[in-house]
Amino acid sequence: MPITKSAKKAIRQTQKRTAYNKEVKEEIKKAIKHAKKAIESGSKDIQEKIKTVQKMLDKAAKKGIYHKNTASRKLSRLIKGIKKGRGKKEKTVDIKKASN
Repeated sequence: MPITKSAKKAIRQTQKRTAYNKEVKEEIKKAIKHAKKAIESGSKDIQEKIKTVQKMLDKAAKKGIYHKNTASRKLSRLIKGIKKGRGKKEKTVDIKKASN
């Protein structure tokens, strides 16, 4: 247990910051999950969801919640998933056209 007044305050600050950081990380995870679902379902608002995720990741990196490379990697993998998902859909469309 901390003895000095400043050590007690430091613990309170750390708890508060940890709670805030955890909330932000959970929100980002939810946003990424929604974006992935949008990609899988092929909905039209994929770009909006990606933009939201990008904004959240950039803010988190700026505030030090995520390292900038971590934020960049998460966004990169999400965008890579979009390209991969679109490629699969185009192939299935081509197969259907060939069978007709």
